[in-house]
Amino acid sequence: MNSEVTVVIPNYNGIKYIKKCLDSLLSGTMVPEIIVVDNASDDGSFELVRDAYPEEVTLLHLKANTGFCHAVNSGIRITRTPYVILLNNDTEVLKDCVEQLYTSIIQSRHAFSVQARMLSMKDPDVIDDAGDFYCALGWGFARGKAECSDKYMKQGEIFSACAGAAIYRMKAFERIGYFDERHYCYLEDVDIGYRAKVYGYTNLYEPKATVLHAGSATSGSTYNEFKELMTAGNNRYLLWKNMPAVQYYFNMPLIAIGTAIKKRYFRGKGLGEAYEEGLDRGKYLIERAKYEDQMRKAESPEKGTIWEEAGIEFDEAGSGDDIPIIHPLYLGGKVDFSILNFFNYFAIQFELWRGIGRRLGN
Repeated sequence: MNSEVTVVIPNYNGIKYIKKCLDSLLSGTMVPEIIVVDNASDDGSFELVRDAYPEEVTLLHLKANTGFCHAVNSGIRITRTPYVILLNNDTEVLKDCVEQLYTSIIQSRHAFSVQARMLSMKDPDVIDDAGDFYCALGWGFARGKAECSDKYMKQGEIFSACAGAAIYRMKAFERIGYFDERHYCYLEDVDIGYRAKVYGYTNLYEPKATVLHAGSATSGSTYNEFKELMTAGNNRYLLWKNMPAVQYYFNMPLIAIGTAIKKRYFRGKGLGEAYEEGLDRGKYLIERAKYEDQMRKAESPEKGTIWEEAGIEFDEAGSGDDIPIIHPLYLGGKVDFSILNFFNYFAIQFELWRGIGRRLGN
């Protein structure tokens, strides 16, 4: 096992994919430490990993489905190597993927993260994700989605790394914080990538590291009510938390235009109600973060359960006393403004404007 890199894999009902994912890691040119964090799976995938990989894998079993953010934070928390790779359970890595990610990040001392080239498992000639971007309309998007993979063979800087196949610098987490568990799932990687840029780090794309990705294996189809509820709320929250007040209000007209376009788009897909409920959830997340910030200042810290903090219903473990009391490991809240990061905000604003052109050009 390599002493420099740990791979953390969050798993929820991934029996169809998890074995191939683990076997691909164990047959690579650089075999990392492996941690699987199981989110209370009930399809036999937990038992499969436990019985088939007793020596090769460290297995954490959570009492309930706590979402992507809590799962990966649980794995990161026990990681002892300088670098950690987050990997979706519905992926397969090519033989030198871990080695290429590791080589890339140690050569880039200001990099917080480096993302692999993610190809569609159904059609490996097609890109699934070649880095995530964000724009001033308040839209996040995967670069290269459904395009020819040969077009994305150049290393470069991206806005944020997709946390489904990326390596992160452990020391940076100590400075900027971990994955914000109010997100629960979706856009948490854009949030932490944005936060890293505020602190002066970069996020990179490494095409030599290649991963095959099934996509939507846990959450379902590309568009569904749960996904739009989560993404709409998380997006509203991440804009508020990462932008200083002046920048937030400066961008408000473009954000309003972007929101109006999204509303119309999702109404056309029959998901307008879910999207608008998501916007309300985003408002709840902001108010929750403000309240807890006040409690911290009053030295009266108070945290709800993961589901209370994320503003979603817990409906998988019964009700009442049957709901497990699981508190978040990390809640981000508003990023503190610092004059030391002044020029970083300017650089980010320029990227947000450029992102509009990138998105409309897709």
